[in-house]
Order: sequence, then structure tokens, then C-alpha cells
Amino acid sequence: MNESLFHNPSFLAALLGWFAAQSIKFVWNLITRREIDFRYMISTGGMPSAHSASVSALATSVAIRDGFGSTPFAIALVFALIVMFDAQSVRRAAGQQARLLNQIVQELFKEHHLSAHKLAELLGHTRLEVLAGLLLGVAAGIAVHHV
Repeated sequence: MNESLFHNPSFLAALLGWFAAQSIKFVWNLITRREIDFRYMISTGGMPSAHSASVSALATSVAIRDGFGSTPFAIALVFALIVMFDAQSVRRAAGQQARLLNQIVQELFKEHHLSAHKLAELLGHTRLEVLAGLLLGVAAGIAVHHV
């Protein structure tokens, strides 16, 4: 097997899913705020979920290559479900906690000398953001195999 990772369609599908989601965030920011902010190309959170797009593109590609009944697809599907669940629950809750802690620190900062460093608040996703990432990922997985 001489196939390199960058010639593997499943890997390319996952990269395409991630890149498409991050590009949508970047362009949306450009349209709505009229500013170029390359941090959107590596940021977490927002619409659509890049994590969901990546893992659903991977699972879609594996299904196309190996079939829905294959062990590699089962592994990719379970991995995708765990990532998407984590994105919309655990990471979202962490972002909400960070927002609350930042508010508490801001109030305390008015009276005491505390660190001005803020916690990242945009960590997780809503169910709609995860669903949009899922659909984008399926499209990316299909696109890689039909190009």
C-alpha cells in the first residue's frame, strides 16, 4: 500500500468538510462585520460546526468506500456521533460556564486587582450548528468521491 494520507479520499473529505465550515464562518464575518479576521479560520464554535462537518465527511467517505455495513464505517460513525454530541453538549456547557465566570471576574475586577484574561466563551455549538455541519460534511464527503 503506497497510498499517502493526502491521496486518501476519506482524509481529504474530512479536510474539505472542516475547511468549508471555517470558510463559511470567515465569509459570514466578512459580510456582516465588513472586516477580515483570519481567526475565523481556526476558531471553535459558530455556524456551521467544523467538527461536525469534518467527522460527518469522514464517515460519509468511509461509507462510500467501504459500505454502510463495514467495520471502518461503524468506527467512523460512532466517532462522529461522539464528536457531535460533545460539540453540542459538553463543549457548549463549558462555553456557557466561561461566559458566567467572565461576568463574575468583570464584577470583581471593578473592586479588586484580578487578571484581565478572559476565558474562551465560544466553544460549543447549538443543535442547529451541529446539524448544519453534519449536512455540510455529508456534502463534502460525496463531493470528494464524485470529483
